[in-house]
Amino acid sequence: MEQELNQIQNEILKALEQHPDKALCTEAFIAKTIRDNTKIEGKNKAGLSLMDIEKVVEVLGSKGAFYSVHINSANDILVKKDSETKLTDADSKHRRLASEKSMSVLSNKDLSQTKKSKGKPKFKRTESKKLNVNDFAID
Repeated sequence: MEQELNQIQNEILKALEQHPDKALCTEAFIAKTIRDNTKIEGKNKAGLSLMDIEKVVEVLGSKGAFYSVHINSANDILVKKDSETKLTDADSKHRRLASEKSMSVLSNKDLSQTKKSKGKPKFKRTESKKLNVNDFAID
């Protein structure tokens, strides 16, 4: 089942497996661990997708590590160790998915851009020219 995971879901899985002693992991803690592991610069405020986290929790449940996913009143995701796998209820899930539309969320695209250089763009979109107003003749 681990083969079904995409790149960001694999990073979430690694981050949770990296801290097996933690009883509670916040979305921010997991995202920070992913940024540290993959050397992503920037996107410090980026969160994680609820769907990605739930998929990883299901995979961990099939491996015997059980977690429950909770969403607090500020729409932050909390992943707690539990006796069985529990996903969020429909109301909380709907609220979180609606708030993700206006959030910055880590994605597979962010992971693939980690090695690219941040040099100047190859071309400029606009061209600047200096004009001398005295060169124009008035008839």
